[in-house]
Amino acid sequence: MTQKKRKTKFFTRVTKEEILRVYNIGESIGSGNFSVVKLGKDRKTGEKWAIKVIRKKGMGNNLRMLENEIDILSRIDHPNIIRLKEIYETKEKVYLVMEYCDKGELFEDIVEEGFYNEEKASKLIYKILMALKYLHEQGIAHRDLKPENLLLSGKNKEIKIADFGLSKIYSEKIMLQTACGTPGYVAPEILDEDLNSYGPKVDVWSVGVITYIMLCGYPPFYNENTNNLFKQILSGEFEFPEEDWSKISEEAKQFISKIFIVDSSSRMSVEQALNHPWILNHNPKKNK
Repeated sequence: MTQKKRKTKFFTRVTKEEILRVYNIGESIGSGNFSVVKLGKDRKTGEKWAIKVIRKKGMGNNLRMLENEIDILSRIDHPNIIRLKEIYETKEKVYLVMEYCDKGELFEDIVEEGFYNEEKASKLIYKILMALKYLHEQGIAHRDLKPENLLLSGKNKEIKIADFGLSKIYSEKIMLQTACGTPGYVAPEILDEDLNSYGPKVDVWSVGVITYIMLCGYPPFYNENTNNLFKQILSGEFEFPEEDWSKISEEAKQFISKIFIVDSSSRMSVEQALNHPWILNHNPKKNK
């Protein structure tokens, strides 16, 4: 990471010994291709933090993704977005000291519960939408929303958006073009080669997939063959199987249906989603 590319005030070049004087670094709580997330504890305060340790060697283009994630995390501050406390770099590794979410991934919680009732689902989706509203107002699209990138924290399982490696800063004049995301959650405009660009509504599509999964426990678009999966998504065709959806409200189904519109210009925006009856009826404070 060269000095020219560093865009965060949190950056500190240190030795590993200096980091260990500040934090006790314990067990692994997650891992990736070039990283491992360890549980850290501030030696002075006893406060717990998630410390993402990234090996720089062999990262190649992934180093740019790391720089992008650092840049974005250092810009943002929202109660439903993971907080970056500080960054350290040694000769071989980068250490991101981040908010620790003790209740794990939303994915794990859904698997344990099977599915959520509408009130719980709506309250969680409301908070995700509020965080997205904030990000989009900052000109940032997440581009990889999925239950594995949504963390839960504290007694009330507060939800936090995490993993900004694929996120992108955009403007109305400069739209997004890079194909990215996780297959089952990706919006059709990202897959459509006839479209030259796309916008922040790709995040709304992912919210639709997450909502669907929350309410029934399985995804709206699924096929073991990726090409066939993409065809499903591009068609926008999905179902509400009677055996699982008969007791779910029409408002919930309408909310999802207004998201799964292939033409993004007709798809709900974050603001429209926040003001949909299914969100408003379960969230007394409502969107202002």
